[in-house]
Amino acid sequence: MASERPVLMIPGPIEYSDAVLEANALHGTSHVDPSFIKTFGDTLKQVRDVFLADDGQPFVVAGSGSLGWDMITANCTLPGDHAVIVNTGYFGDRWGDVFAAYGVTSSHVRGEVGGVPSVEAIDAALKAAVAEGRTVRIVTITHVDTSTGVRTDIKSIVQAVRAVVPDAIVACDGVCALAAEELRMKEWDVDAYLTGSQKAIGVPPGLSLVVARPRAIAAYEANLAKSGDGGIRNYYCSWQKWIPIMQSYEAYKPCYFATPAVNLINALHASLNEVLAGGMDKCFADHKATADTFRSAMSDLGLKLVPVSEGIAANTMSAVRYPSGVEATKLLPAIKKHGAIVAGGLHKDIKSEYFRVGHMGVTARQADKAYVNRTIAAVRAALEDCGYSK
Repeated sequence: MASERPVLMIPGPIEYSDAVLEANALHGTSHVDPSFIKTFGDTLKQVRDVFLADDGQPFVVAGSGSLGWDMITANCTLPGDHAVIVNTGYFGDRWGDVFAAYGVTSSHVRGEVGGVPSVEAIDAALKAAVAEGRTVRIVTITHVDTSTGVRTDIKSIVQAVRAVVPDAIVACDGVCALAAEELRMKEWDVDAYLTGSQKAIGVPPGLSLVVARPRAIAAYEANLAKSGDGGIRNYYCSWQKWIPIMQSYEAYKPCYFATPAVNLINALHASLNEVLAGGMDKCFADHKATADTFRSAMSDLGLKLVPVSEGIAANTMSAVRYPSGVEATKLLPAIKKHGAIVAGGLHKDIKSEYFRVGHMGVTARQADKAYVNRTIAAVRAALEDCGYSK
């Protein structure tokens, strides 16, 4: 990276490795070229390894991470179904909007801003929905909400769901979590999990990744049987279209529905090679160590986090409150001047009160923590420019 270019430290898109950039810059290649067929098939197998879901059906489709909301909702629910949303910020709200568009009612279980709803509150919401006669078809969880930097305990929530509505689909938004936060999809009994390419996966924006395990696939098949000739309620997102494509490429055979994003899939293959190089446990540990380094430095500067406790703070990013007397309009440009680009607030209730820093992907894999250390130095220098001292 050229020294004069500030390092990109927002919560996605992120900095990319040289191998990813080189793969993304390959010459134009046909989507039925034997070399690409091999790459795509290998990549789909890698996706299962990253999600730790050897019984899952992977989907790698051109689109943003948000496409995963549509894909899961369109295939796993029907109008009149009910969803319970474990809401920790902006992106829980957004999935609620998607449910409304598909005729699925929803109820939100919310914690305070910067907090997570308790397992007891989730249990109570599920029981209330059942008592009201609702068909709780799906429960959704945002693994890390990028608006607050809060991480949910997926394993404990899934256990609570199974105790009340054992057949419900548990679906997770892992756009700011996958390939960084601990996820054991099969072991924890998560049914569907979505992400995008531009965060910890470490690939330029443009790929939507979803893995669906047997309960989610069974829900799709039941919905398809009920729909008759009409099929699933979304043309582009229908698993009726995509399952044959994914299965064919994984068997190293070409198949066509819509042209895959060839160069991005080449880049994804390169990135997943890096993610899997030391195993997923090492990947999780690297991100925790990087987050600890960054947050320790913020604490030394006297800065506080949006998450109400360290235990629920994400390892992929940090939401840092501005110190008293320091304004966003002055601090963020000063941080950039000193060599790092960070993001402003996103949650509507506290948008002007904090800034966000991503520390995931290649940033977390650096042995010398060069990007994180550069960002810490930039924040420290910018605070001094703004007249702040601890």
